[in-house]
Amino acid sequence: MKKAHKREYRNGYLDGYRLGMCQSVQKLNPEQVEPCRPFKLMYVPQGFEAIDTGVTEALSQLVSELILSSPETMLEMATREQPGAVLVMNGLHVFPENHLEQIAEIRSLGIPTAIWFVDDPYFTEDTAVICKSYDHVFTHELGCVDFYRSLGVGSVHYLPLCVNPKMFYPRRTGPQYQHDIVFIGNAFFNRTELFDRLEPFLSSKKTLIAGGFWERLTTYDKMSRYISSGFIPPGETANYYSGAKLVINVHRPFEPGQDNRNTYHLPSRSINPRTYEINACGTMQLTDIREDLGNFYRPGYDLETYGSAEELQTKMEYYLNHEKERRQLAVRGLHTTLRKHTFTARLPQLLDIIANHV
Repeated sequence: MKKAHKREYRNGYLDGYRLGMCQSVQKLNPEQVEPCRPFKLMYVPQGFEAIDTGVTEALSQLVSELILSSPETMLEMATREQPGAVLVMNGLHVFPENHLEQIAEIRSLGIPTAIWFVDDPYFTEDTAVICKSYDHVFTHELGCVDFYRSLGVGSVHYLPLCVNPKMFYPRRTGPQYQHDIVFIGNAFFNRTELFDRLEPFLSSKKTLIAGGFWERLTTYDKMSRYISSGFIPPGETANYYSGAKLVINVHRPFEPGQDNRNTYHLPSRSINPRTYEINACGTMQLTDIREDLGNFYRPGYDLETYGSAEELQTKMEYYLNHEKERRQLAVRGLHTTLRKHTFTARLPQLLDIIANHV
């Protein structure tokens, strides 16, 4: 009983120390916002809360007038408001069948249109058609830039994802959010293969795996007590990230199949939004490697990488037993994220391109 009490006291002290360091980093790196542009922009959200909220909050500071529209009322809203441009997020999933007809009508009014694909390359069967209807195409996936250009789109631009630091940030959490190891995401086949191999190690730790379809695990019977099924909202996700000692990032596979519509077999080269979100919570991240990772973070400095289940297990074991090194990487990851990878830092690039073609 005394040992457990001492352990809880020490863990609480160390977590408080980490949060104090994170708060210092936040104070030294307040969000930088460019001067507001005299521009009227209409934004059509996709329904991804973390991304849409970040985009909306950033644009409301970067342009003089921001209009929000549902996918169903794009044409009606653009006709009435006559914005300088229309920006659509993704154009997938929740968009109506007449989506592209609405965009054609908007363009016929002389209003430039832009789309930001943030699900590339997992739906190329659809985006290959959608991209041709827009004046400007932005994609977070490096591997899709030449693809869209090859389809005849004249204005195609690589615009990486980023994070909303008002949603994902270091915070004090209750015991229900505190774990040694956390992973949040759906059970794509590469993830189940990885966690099946790691089952003996993960079962010996305080582990949380959250998301859908984890019954696909061959070790599900052993792992089920660590699994929280279903969608976790962004705010709850940030709580789990903040309360974890280590967060694993496993990128989605790009191969076509039951989980993807990547008919054109385009490879994934770019990092996912989770990379930024974990680091924004001031928690140490262990991620698999994407080609452009080094353009945004320094492996071994502000996050760690792995190339196999064996390497991941070795590094998890090491950092769980080396709190100081774990804390240093977490705090550096937060610093890099706040300085370079927020929506207010990223979106001026998009606005420059749209404004220069109006």
